[in-house]
Amino acid sequence: MVLIHPGGFTVWFTGLSGAGKTTVARLVGEELERLDLAVEHLDGDVVRTHLSGGLGFSKSDRDANVDRIGWVASRLTRHGAAVLVSSISPYEAMRRRARERVEAYGAFVEVFVDVSLEECARRDVKGLYARAFAGEIEHFTGVSDPYEPPSNPDLVVRTGDEDPHASARRVLDKLAELGVVPDGARV
Repeated sequence: MVLIHPGGFTVWFTGLSGAGKTTVARLVGEELERLDLAVEHLDGDVVRTHLSGGLGFSKSDRDANVDRIGWVASRLTRHGAAVLVSSISPYEAMRRRARERVEAYGAFVEVFVDVSLEECARRDVKGLYARAFAGEIEHFTGVSDPYEPPSNPDLVVRTGDEDPHASARRVLDKLAELGVVPDGARV
């Protein structure tokens, strides 16, 4: 198998908490592994535990967290990995900075996982949205802190309107269109 775009790439899934970023990324990752690509998943919750443990949820701490994720993604991309980032990453400027870093070494594909706040709250099994709406959680993205939707994402998937497999299929189709994976990758 010959890839049109040699080397690594990053797919950056952004959206509200509970939008389905990790679920769709996991499905995409399974297919990329089937294609014998070196896949690394940088999940926002896991990164906060292992790389950004001392950070809170202020704007500057969120920016630092996304900046760290972008730096790691750029290094992994540089070494040929297929990097899947699942991070709320609420501010467009920091996503743009991550793109610039990664594109120094490979492709960057921004996927906006677009779903309504109400649907995210409905899906929330941890009760975080209910606590945020009650004012018990400060700096909760989409409730008491802003989320800046991408102004020009490479792809929008609407997980409120399609199942995760269909969303993953569309991501893989986009990657094939861009030449970073062979056409016909499947979920």
